[in-house]
Amino acid sequence: MPRISTFRLVSGSLAVFAFAALVAVWGTLVLAAQDKYTLQVPHGLAFSDFRGYEDWQVVSVSQTDELLKAMVANPVMIDAYKAGVPGNGKPFPDGSKIAKIEWKLKKSAEAPFSVNVPDTLQDIFLIEKDINRFPDTKGWAYAVFDYNPASDMYAPDATGTVNCGFACHTIVASKDYIFHSYQKR
Repeated sequence: MPRISTFRLVSGSLAVFAFAALVAVWGTLVLAAQDKYTLQVPHGLAFSDFRGYEDWQVVSVSQTDELLKAMVANPVMIDAYKAGVPGNGKPFPDGSKIAKIEWKLKKSAEAPFSVNVPDTLQDIFLIEKDINRFPDTKGWAYAVFDYNPASDMYAPDATGTVNCGFACHTIVASKDYIFHSYQKR
């Protein structure tokens, strides 16, 4: 009888140990999933500075031949837009942030008319105003985080700005370096 109890005790302990090991491995895999908010462009913007951008208000949308884009802004920038910036000649205040979410496009298979809709996420383009941190670019900083759908991971774009940043935005210097206006709704 004591042998059976010992056997049950050992096999039960092994089962508990195996289950605990499985949970630990699964937990490690879950924890290994990327937290995009740990990423930062070298010497530049951190993704964490834009935490919650997914819920920011839409400023505008646009489309190129390859991409659909939605520009969303934080409450500081939305309030400035509503106060008339930049059309009133005033600059956006420090703390203004805008995120441009870019998707590859596809034709909708469901709509009864021709319409482009988002397909896979391409990247997130971030812009922040802080005149003390970024005086050489009139207070604006730019970062792009490319998205890889196969790995479900983000990475800082190698160029930092996908061929556009302050140099590109100087075209709209009279609009405080921001292309998109707040659209009537």
